[in-house]
Amino acid sequence: MTFLYILLAILIFGVLIAIHELGHFMAARACGVKVLEFSLGMGPVLWRRDTASGTRVSLRCLPIGGFCAMEGEDGSSDDPAAFVNAAAWKRFIILVAGAAMNFLLGLGLIAVCYSQLPAFSVPTVTRFMEGCPYEGEDAIMLGDTFYRVNGERTYLASDVSTYMARSRNGKMDLELIRDGKKVVLEDFPMTLREYTDPDTGQQVKRYGFYFENQESGLWAKIKYTWYCALDFVRMVRLGLTDLITGAVGVKQITGVVGVVDMMAQVGTEAATVADGVLNVLYFAAFIAVNLAVMNLLPLPALDGGRVFFLIVTWLLEHILRRRIDPKYEGYINTAGLVLLMALMVYVMYNDVARIIAG
Repeated sequence: MTFLYILLAILIFGVLIAIHELGHFMAARACGVKVLEFSLGMGPVLWRRDTASGTRVSLRCLPIGGFCAMEGEDGSSDDPAAFVNAAAWKRFIILVAGAAMNFLLGLGLIAVCYSQLPAFSVPTVTRFMEGCPYEGEDAIMLGDTFYRVNGERTYLASDVSTYMARSRNGKMDLELIRDGKKVVLEDFPMTLREYTDPDTGQQVKRYGFYFENQESGLWAKIKYTWYCALDFVRMVRLGLTDLITGAVGVKQITGVVGVVDMMAQVGTEAATVADGVLNVLYFAAFIAVNLAVMNLLPLPALDGGRVFFLIVTWLLEHILRRRIDPKYEGYINTAGLVLLMALMVYVMYNDVARIIAG
């Protein structure tokens, strides 16, 4: 069964790449830019076909990438249909189209997963565990809705525990909605405590309150699908913040191999095959949104880096009144690609080492 989930994970990666490149391809065609080749996969060609429009479509043997090669993409060209000769707004649309398609795919996958849920757990307190010390007028009361935890907006009950867990000193900045009014609790001390679960009788570590389950009508499913996508975007931001501040190290970054392994794990750990597939799809939604956000970071070799360079060159050209040679962007992107490939190899090595270690 694990092998089947690994195959499903690899297939999903292929779809994510195909959707991304299809976004670039469709935007380029819509903007009148000539596409030389649209390829799924990298490495030696398995299948190739030249279309009537002049675009070569190919399938390559390594399912780890893909590309949409446009005329004049990395240098100058005399062809009026070249990417480099297109208006700046058209180039912008083409560059962001891949990430936009990934984000839309992520939304669609979340919607599929949420369509199966009978209810959503929302951050409104319905009761307290016996002995909970956080109940009171100067603390948390029945019916309070968590609006923000440590500055982060909370949409679902899971957000509350997620952002409480990020507190390093056990003190929380809480914003609650109580009887339609906002209540602010600053530096409110809260820690996980041991309680007896009344349903199972087992000892559990909790903050000591229960949240409301809200029936999942059509509007709720649409709303929480969007909220979940926003949560995924925020998790990328928080992950990057942790990396920059040193809260996590480069060795903890997970690449393609690690993600496929995690997908297989969430699938095999599910109670049924149907639940396993939904778990994998939900994880795939997170990866899709993650790719959309990461791809728009202003770094060389990424679409975001090219967008950044596009904006900078557009401003300089309007200030200096002369065209910036596109070869300089090509140099920067090539250097960025070399560094990105080196990072991918390093991350893949760490992924394999973690899997072997167990």
